[in-house]
Amino acid sequence: MAFLEEQYKTIKEELALTKTTLVAVSKTKPHEDILEAYKSGIKDFGENYVQELVEKSEQLPKDIRWHFIGHLQTNKVKYIAPFVYIIHGVDSEKLLVEINKQGQKLNKKINCLLQIHIAQEETKFGLNETELKTILTQLPKLQFVNVIGFMGMASFTSEQTLIKKEFDYLKGIFDNSLGLSMANFNPSILSMGMSADYHLAVSCGSNMVRIGSLLFGERNKPEAKID
Repeated sequence: MAFLEEQYKTIKEELALTKTTLVAVSKTKPHEDILEAYKSGIKDFGENYVQELVEKSEQLPKDIRWHFIGHLQTNKVKYIAPFVYIIHGVDSEKLLVEINKQGQKLNKKINCLLQIHIAQEETKFGLNETELKTILTQLPKLQFVNVIGFMGMASFTSEQTLIKKEFDYLKGIFDNSLGLSMANFNPSILSMGMSADYHLAVSCGSNMVRIGSLLFGERNKPEAKID
């Protein structure tokens, strides 16, 4: 299924009301679909697989802002560090230290979002509040990262009350962080909400949503790959 332009226009109008940034989740989607979305005005695209992201960044327009939204292994950071716009889902101090290391090699600050564990499912990644406090105390030492906000993924459930509770929890962490003043910490982004729950996420204060299936249709299952 190709890019759904009419659907995009509706979503764009909705998000414009709250100045919410749309990240189009383009993982497993062909270049043609991404180009069609790009020509319609989308500049922010999210990818889950390092190998796929590197390949697309080399072959698609250079002014695309690439977001890495998957679970990132430390040994893969070096491949995306030169060009990635934001690394979402930083869920450990070890990963942040590696991002800083690669930033230092390139002499550039790399934008990051800290992933907070808000879902009931243990399979979801993310920091708890204790781990978050530890990372924040280390930030002044990490001169080549720029933590610009937080992201979180709600439980995979149709229970709206639970999802709202999880989003409200993350919004509280975000709001509390705004009073902190420290080097390499400039929180302005609260990324939560995907195709199934972005309306609720925006109503709870999200200013960045990650939408895939509503823009490109249900994605094909990727072939087995090492990433």
